[in-house]
Amino acid sequence: MPDDARGARDDDALLSDLQRHTFDYFLHEGNPENGLVKDNTREESHASITAVGLALACFPVAVERGYLGRSDAVERVLATLRFFWESEQSEAPDATGHRGFYYHFLHMDTGRRAWESELSTIDTTFLVAGALMAAQYFDGDGDETELRHLADVLYRRVEWDWALDGDPAVSHGWAPEDGFIPHRWEGYSEALLLYALALGSPTHPIPETSYAAWLDTYDWRTLYGHEHVYAGPLFIHQLSHAWVDFRGLQDAFMREKGIDYFENSRRATYVQQAYAIQNPRGFRGYGENAWGVTASDGPGPAEHTVDGEDRRFWAYLARGVPFGPDDGTLSPWAVVASLPFAPEIVLPALAHVNVHHPEVTSKYGFKCSFNPTFPGDETADGGWISKGYYGLDQGPIVLMIENYLTGLPWRLMRGCDVLVRGLRRAGFSGGWLDRAG
Repeated sequence: MPDDARGARDDDALLSDLQRHTFDYFLHEGNPENGLVKDNTREESHASITAVGLALACFPVAVERGYLGRSDAVERVLATLRFFWESEQSEAPDATGHRGFYYHFLHMDTGRRAWESELSTIDTTFLVAGALMAAQYFDGDGDETELRHLADVLYRRVEWDWALDGDPAVSHGWAPEDGFIPHRWEGYSEALLLYALALGSPTHPIPETSYAAWLDTYDWRTLYGHEHVYAGPLFIHQLSHAWVDFRGLQDAFMREKGIDYFENSRRATYVQQAYAIQNPRGFRGYGENAWGVTASDGPGPAEHTVDGEDRRFWAYLARGVPFGPDDGTLSPWAVVASLPFAPEIVLPALAHVNVHHPEVTSKYGFKCSFNPTFPGDETADGGWISKGYYGLDQGPIVLMIENYLTGLPWRLMRGCDVLVRGLRRAGFSGGWLDRAG
C-alpha cells in the first residue's frame, strides 16, 4: 500500500475514534426523559438549547456509524421533540419559550427557563435546524412519522418576523423583564443559518430585504494575503456549514467577490494558521500546527506576569484573530471543525495536539481548550487545560468529521425544502441548489 494511502486510512481511523468518543457527550450528558442536554460538564450546568439541537443533528450520524440503534435514536429524538412541542410557550418568566422561540438555558429536569436567560434567536435556530436534520434522516413509518411531524410544527411555530421588532435585522433575543435585546444580527456571523431558515418559513418569514440589509453590514478584509469576509472567532466560519454545503452556492455578495462561503471559511482557516505562525503577541505554543482561536473556556479572569510581560487572561469568551481578544487560549475542537475546508493543515494540527498535548484528550475526546502561556502545572510544560466539555464544541466535531468523511449531514439538508426555499429567497444560486427540487 502506498504511504499516502496508508496515511489517509490512519487519519480516517483516528477521526472515527475521535468522533465516537465525542458523540458520547450527547448520550451521557443528556436527560433521556425530555431530551435536554447540558451546556457543559460542570456539575451545576443547565441545559443549552444549542446543545440539544446539535444532539438532534448528531443522532443520524450515530445511527449510520453504529453508535446507537435506530429505534433507540428515534426514542431519544421523539422525547426531545415532544418535550419542546408540549412545554409552556408564554410570556411567563419561567416558561420554556415564547412565540416559537426558546430560552437559551433551561433547567435539566423541568425544562423551564434558567438564569433569567434570553429568548434566543440564534440558539433556537440551532435547535430547529437539528430537528429538521433528524426529520430528513428518519424517513420511516410509525414513530418516525410523528418525529417528522413534530419537527415540522416546531419550525412552523417560530415567529421569525416578530423578532425583527420593526427593524430589518433580527434581534439577538427577548426577555420578559426588558423586552427585545438591542443587539441585532449584523455583520457576518453564524446567523447565516438563522437568516436562511427565517426566510424559508412558510408561516412567519422575514422579508428578503432583511437579508439584503444584512449583506450590507459585511466587512471584507485582506489578512495575511487572504481576502475574505472577516469575523474573528473561528466558530463563526463553521457553525452554519455544519448543516449547509455552501460549495458552489453564491448570494449577491459572493457573486460580486467571485467566491463562495466555503472558500471564505477556507481562507479564514488559513488566516488562523498565519496568525499563529507570526504570533504577534508572543504566546507560548503557537505555530504552524498550533492554532485555533475561537469562543472557548479560558483560565481567567486573572492577571499574571509571564516571561517578563503582564498578561491578562479571560474566562469563557469569544476570542478571535488577528485583532483579538486573544490570551493564548487554543481550542482543538475549532481546528477539527475546519476539517472540510482545509484538511491539509487541519490533520497536521490534530496530530500535533495528540503528540504534544495528549493531556487535552479525555473521555469525550478533546477538551474545550488549553493555554500553554497561563502559569500552571496541569501539563508537562506547565499551562492550563479546560476542566470541562461544552456541547457547543462537541456537536461541530461530530458533524464536520462526518461532512469530511461522507458528507451525510450536507446530503440530508439538501433535501430540506424549507432550507432550499430560504436559500433561494436569500438570492443563492449555483452548486447543488440549482439541482434541488
